[in-house]
Amino acid sequence: MAIIHVTKENFQELINGEKPVLVDFFATWCGPCKMLSPILEQLAEEVEQVSIAKCDIDECMEIAQEFGIMSVPTLILFDKGQEVERAIGFRQKTQILEMIESKVK
Repeated sequence: MAIIHVTKENFQELINGEKPVLVDFFATWCGPCKMLSPILEQLAEEVEQVSIAKCDIDECMEIAQEFGIMSVPTLILFDKGQEVERAIGFRQKTQILEMIESKVK
């Protein structure tokens, strides 16, 4: 499945959907964010139990502020609108998979 691009318009619908969503809060100028991007693209193809979304903090400042994003990349796993897990900083693919598998049944 393709990575979903978060906008102010689709964010609430996205995180409140039936399927859990892993949102990558990122910035285009962030080096670790660029390193994380291909990993998330792989996960979007391989992992079916969650959707993967990317939220540009410069485009969606209100959303970033609402969730207290202080550094990027920040990964937040949402299930039925609730934050169930958060990881700040670059993560390896195995770490992200563990995060998903520990929270999503």
